[in-house]
Amino acid sequence: MKLLLDLGNTRLKWAMAKGDGWSAHGAVGWNEGVTAVLIPAWKSLASPRCVLGASVVDTAREAQLEAIVKDIFARDIAWVQTPTEACGVHNAYAEPQNLGVDRFLAMVAAYASGHAPCIMAGIGTALTLDALTADGQHLGGLIAPGPWLMQQSLLGATARVRPEHPGAIRYVANNTADAVMSGCWHAAAALIERFARNIASQYPHGALRLLLDGGGADALLPLLDMPAEVAVDSVLRGLLVWVESHPVPGSP
Repeated sequence: MKLLLDLGNTRLKWAMAKGDGWSAHGAVGWNEGVTAVLIPAWKSLASPRCVLGASVVDTAREAQLEAIVKDIFARDIAWVQTPTEACGVHNAYAEPQNLGVDRFLAMVAAYASGHAPCIMAGIGTALTLDALTADGQHLGGLIAPGPWLMQQSLLGATARVRPEHPGAIRYVANNTADAVMSGCWHAAAALIERFARNIASQYPHGALRLLLDGGGADALLPLLDMPAEVAVDSVLRGLLVWVESHPVPGSP
């Protein structure tokens, strides 16, 4: 078995991989008490052969996970760094390490699943977009604030936009709460559609699949005016593909 860790900006997702699936998995927000949640969840699990992690967070949170893993499983975490090329995917960045490892692994998962050519849209704290050709060439992408971060930025920068209750996503809003919520989510949907259409027009390599991942994928899916699907656990599945072709040093 292999323990896979996806350290995102808002939460940690994990999976104990057995074969090509999960024997156990879970998620915890960084504001929920990670140690208190993970220790009872992991204490009952058999020790993994190796632990592989992908991180876009600070070294303090990485060190926190390293200490928990060492205490429970007596294993070190092997952190994946974004390469120039791996698992059939070729990084478009001139400085490959500057592409978020989460974005690269999501493309690895899509390519390994036979979903390329595709657009990968990650809807989390950030909204990330990446285009991948059928032969695994990354064409590049975009980064914007995710819908929740748009809302926080708007509320933090205005004096009188102060909704008294959580909003709902509507096509036309008649109150401030719904207007803020709806504007941010529709803005995200519009950017995804624009990016997908631009890529499709410039690189006509067959039908592009539009894959959504991240905490906002399910909410955003019905707002799109083009076919799309949710790709669950893309980063974790990319890690699983990675570990099959990149032996982890020191694993038994």
